[in-house]
Amino acid sequence: MSNINVTQNKNTVTVNGETRVVTVKTTGPQGPSFAQSGTIMNDSAKVDGSVVFFDSSSGTFKADSTTTKLTLVNGGNF
Repeated sequence: MSNINVTQNKNTVTVNGETRVVTVKTTGPQGPSFAQSGTIMNDSAKVDGSVVFFDSSSGTFKADSTTTKLTLVNGGNF
């Protein structure tokens, strides 16, 4: 016959006098979608300094090497 003792506060399990520390993980709830409309984000071509923008032709938000904080400062039209 095995004796099992679980101590919640210390995360330990003792079986027949042998104590082991255990960690239990569970998946949390799903968070909200990226956008209310269900639009996706494509950041596969992101680089350092990428700026997120909406591309209406593809219907996605993008972050790429073409639109960066440097292109806005050096070549942007305001």
